[in-house]
Amino acid sequence: MAPCDTHTEGRNHEMTQTSDIRVRMAPGPTGAFHIGRTRAAIVNWIFARHNRGTFVLRIEDTDVERSRPEHLQSILDSLRWLGLNWDEGPEVGGPFAPYFQMGRLDSYAEYCDRLLGSGHAYKCYCTTQELDAFRRQAEQERRPFRYPGTCRNLSAEEQRTKEAEGLRAAVRLRVPDDGETSWDDLILGRISYHNDEIGDFVIRRSSGIPLYNFTVTIDDLTMKITDVIRGQDHISNTPKQILIYRALGEEPPAFGHVPLMVSSEGAKIGARFGASAVVDLADMGYLPEAVFNYMATLGISYEADSDIFSRDEIIRLFDIDHVSRSPAVFDAEKLDWMNGVYIRNLSLGDFVQRCLPFLQARGLVSSTPSDDELAYVSRALSLEQERVRTLAQAPEAVEFFVTDHLDYDPALLIVKKSSLEDARTILEAAEDLCRTAEFEAGDLDKEFRALTERLGLKTGIVFGTVRVAVTGRIAAPPLFDTLAALGRERVLKRLGAARRELSRWGETPPVQ
Repeated sequence: MAPCDTHTEGRNHEMTQTSDIRVRMAPGPTGAFHIGRTRAAIVNWIFARHNRGTFVLRIEDTDVERSRPEHLQSILDSLRWLGLNWDEGPEVGGPFAPYFQMGRLDSYAEYCDRLLGSGHAYKCYCTTQELDAFRRQAEQERRPFRYPGTCRNLSAEEQRTKEAEGLRAAVRLRVPDDGETSWDDLILGRISYHNDEIGDFVIRRSSGIPLYNFTVTIDDLTMKITDVIRGQDHISNTPKQILIYRALGEEPPAFGHVPLMVSSEGAKIGARFGASAVVDLADMGYLPEAVFNYMATLGISYEADSDIFSRDEIIRLFDIDHVSRSPAVFDAEKLDWMNGVYIRNLSLGDFVQRCLPFLQARGLVSSTPSDDELAYVSRALSLEQERVRTLAQAPEAVEFFVTDHLDYDPALLIVKKSSLEDARTILEAAEDLCRTAEFEAGDLDKEFRALTERLGLKTGIVFGTVRVAVTGRIAAPPLFDTLAALGRERVLKRLGAARRELSRWGETPPVQ
């Protein structure tokens, strides 16, 4: 691959009418739809929406042995979860159906015959053993393997002879011996391949099965795809596909190759995200709108001083020229932060409804909560909405609100720079206060501050002991909001349990 200034393949993208733009996402159902596969899908979808074009979903299922219905479902569920609705494709239909490659085999046969008839392709009878020998020779000579053209100029009589011997022919595209195949990449700029680096390549196996570069080209051609935007790992396929277009006398689409995502260390995305299907992010507590926002801004700049955009803003501000040419660094911490921002912006009712499945899975909320149970859980969640970064953190965050027994080390009741006697005094006084105080956060704040003055203790010591007693934690939401949410009965029960625990220690606490 080398830069080149002549022989442009492709067309000037800016001359395309926006209403004509058609892009596609063409995954194979051979594995779960991972987060790494979403970037190209999101860029295609935004590009189509920005240009008021058409977003096509096409399934490349010619790998019959590895294709699975559950992987197809993973693709459909993942795109829907992210809100990437497709205009044509499975379950939607469209004017160029079918949108599964296995349903388009007749089309591939027709175009293959066209190429054979025009002389742009030819039959190759080389056996696997012969091809392996060519490859070994290339390795010995320390050069890239390129098909030597053994069958390139066979006469009709020579072809009949080989077929009489029982040899089945593959079909190869006849690549020009010299020159270059180039295109102006929408993202990476000018790219060129020398044709002698490509060589004549197989477009249909001897079994009759067409190969990827041929099928994808015919699909893009017959579905009138105008812009092919995909991962940079496909870049070596592009000159072959352009050559097929040219051999058919057709104009290629515009091509754009999105740099891949890497971890902060420059390696593959870690197991937390890289090995999980996109829909698994829902089970991990991520909001689809946050994941979309993060992925839509990963390695893409927008003319605004912000990281948070609505979907409509992203569509309006998107510019393909602003997609970075460098690999995009996937930052899990930033995704967590952004997810937290979206969680905080939810209405309380929405936040509660999204948290319920997580709480129910942990047995913290009944499968059909009563109005009272739902109201209590809502009060608890209202105190944690500012603190959690994923919905999956909600159960642990509110568990102390709904559990019947707090499991903590009683030594935590003795706050730093205080004594066992201080803790006992605080708990007894707090019980007395809570029996009669108004159970509103503001009233409790005033009452407990007055209590600290009467006891002659620092507020940090009094509040710290009470906090551990009623939550089992040294860090929790604001104390008086927490007391009000728990309610008088629970608070008194927990203060009493803490006081009784300390009474078992005698005059000195156990050695920690």
